[in-house]
Amino acid sequence: MTLALRILERLDTIAAADWDALRPDDNPFLSHAFLAGLEQHGCLRADWGWQAQHLGLFEDDRLVAAAPLYLKFNSHGEFVFDHAWSQALERAGDDYYPKLLCAVPYSPVVGPRLLVGAGAGADARRAALLAGLRELMLGEHLSSTHLLFLEADDLAACARDDAHWLARSDVQFHWGNRNWHTFEDFLAALRHKKRKNIRAERAQVVASGLRIEWRAGTSLDAQAWAAVHALYLDTFDAHGNLAALSADFFAHLGGALPGQVWLALAWRGIRMVAMALFLNSSSTLYGRYWGSRENAPGLHFELCYYQGIEHCLRTGLQRFEPGAQGEHKLARGFLPTLTHSRHIIAHAGLRCAVAQYLAQEQLQVRAWRDELLAHSPYAQ
Repeated sequence: MTLALRILERLDTIAAADWDALRPDDNPFLSHAFLAGLEQHGCLRADWGWQAQHLGLFEDDRLVAAAPLYLKFNSHGEFVFDHAWSQALERAGDDYYPKLLCAVPYSPVVGPRLLVGAGAGADARRAALLAGLRELMLGEHLSSTHLLFLEADDLAACARDDAHWLARSDVQFHWGNRNWHTFEDFLAALRHKKRKNIRAERAQVVASGLRIEWRAGTSLDAQAWAAVHALYLDTFDAHGNLAALSADFFAHLGGALPGQVWLALAWRGIRMVAMALFLNSSSTLYGRYWGSRENAPGLHFELCYYQGIEHCLRTGLQRFEPGAQGEHKLARGFLPTLTHSRHIIAHAGLRCAVAQYLAQEQLQVRAWRDELLAHSPYAQ
């Protein structure tokens, strides 16, 4: 038996079944279909700062562990912001880019990053992947390695590793089902003012005359997917953001992940005027992309939050992660939740400075989380 680490510059060089067998659950963002689809449909480009460098651990020729890994030439599409770190290193006369990023591109979703399969030896395989990340960083003279939005098993592996990964946390707003069965059950658990405001927002959408529907991704034809993508494109462009996901990728998702892609759509007559796109695992709904050509009062909240909560209640999903940032989500039933990343910085001076900064930032983030919890929208 021979174990060896290899770099995979394209995920489609690995069979989908071999990659997917390493996942601990059906998180769609770690699926071969999602990650390879980004590569195949023009969403990851070197001139946008992305180059695939997936790390595979092989036993002879059999893939036994892997990590979605990218060589990054900027910090776009990551949602854990390190621009100040890059500026500090460049002022010191060294290059921050390229760096290594272990994450899901453009997706601030919590999930596994060190994919090690089931059975004995999982901890050893995680340790081998972490060692491989360090060796790649040092061997290629890269500035740093970053693991984003980690779950408990990967956090524990970093804690056991002797490389002293720097810990960073942030806050997202997540919804959890407290044994509710209907939207009215959920509303009844809220404080009176919050419950009244949500009802008023939903009534505004009804009064607007828009038709709202929830659709499975597999039910959309090519024309509908093109309309969904056009809404995404217009909204990103209007806010000055890079709309990196292609129309082909959107359509690919609908067919490649049946039962895991959903849309909340708003129609004005026969014209689609707004959309919110979601993915789900067997336990969690993930809100991803939004686009609209109408500014109807309450429409964003209806499509991005309330339709998603109703879907969770209908289907038994226990969690809803609607995306990064947004204190306004608190008033709509989403509670502050810590997310976690880990970092290694090769430059000793920058590593020391960042460690000191993160020690203070951690205190501030937790204090902010606790302050938000003190203003919970729930009655108890």
